[in-house]
Amino acid sequence: MAPPKFDDLPKVANEVLNDDYQTKGYQFKAKQKTEFQGAVVTSAVDLFPPKEASVMTPAKLTWRLPQPFGVKAVCIDKLELDKGGGLKFEASTDKAYPGLKLNCKSDVLDLTKASGGFTYTGLKDFYIAVDTKAAKPQEFTAEITWACCEPAVVGLKCSGKSPTSPDIGGRIVKGPFFAALIAKEQFKTFTGVCHYKASSALRCAATCTYDGKSPSMALGAAYEVNKELLLKGKVSKTSVSLGCKKTLAKGLTALSGLEYNFDGKMSYGLQLSVE
Repeated sequence: MAPPKFDDLPKVANEVLNDDYQTKGYQFKAKQKTEFQGAVVTSAVDLFPPKEASVMTPAKLTWRLPQPFGVKAVCIDKLELDKGGGLKFEASTDKAYPGLKLNCKSDVLDLTKASGGFTYTGLKDFYIAVDTKAAKPQEFTAEITWACCEPAVVGLKCSGKSPTSPDIGGRIVKGPFFAALIAKEQFKTFTGVCHYKASSALRCAATCTYDGKSPSMALGAAYEVNKELLLKGKVSKTSVSLGCKKTLAKGLTALSGLEYNFDGKMSYGLQLSVE
């Protein structure tokens, strides 16, 4: 099994600290898998948007076509139209060579912004990925992660802007304990995360980022009351957030939350998802 990509090194802790917090706005999402060559259609509607918002379509529409026009060699991972009229197109294929996946991305409207790249997982314990812009190949990103030993994964990521000063990081998993450390911006910013699975229902996590000035920290926990109810909470030096994920019925999920900032401001939100 290939190790995670570089940006996913702290993912285990980030699931507790960042995922499933709907603390602003109201949204309705619907995901429908069709029998048309396995196509999946997702629509997301922001209810009661700000009056100044420019709306071109009442919902963000996203299509996924695993076999466009019956062609099994190519997958259209994303064909998206957002409310502002923006377009996104992403396609990939993993049929060129075992372990190799080629991909391309574009906003359709401006082909000079198109990009492409590949990921390779055919080398045991390694994940390798490269992406670059078609019109500006010097603006590339490249990353590699290595599962150097059973509990540990290390990796680096660089760009065309600073190819000799890559971001580096690593993580370790041992039983219920997880920890990761990422160094970015030429070793000017450090982010550490840790995670502890106290039981099958309770997970705790913490993060700290230091950029040479003032550290920012957050503590959070997630408690799975049962298979239908998940409660979450986190606190940082600027705010307190609460989240609740409830399965109302098979295929219908409600995600709600609120955030209280220590400057006195409060926000809350709700998302209904049908799948």
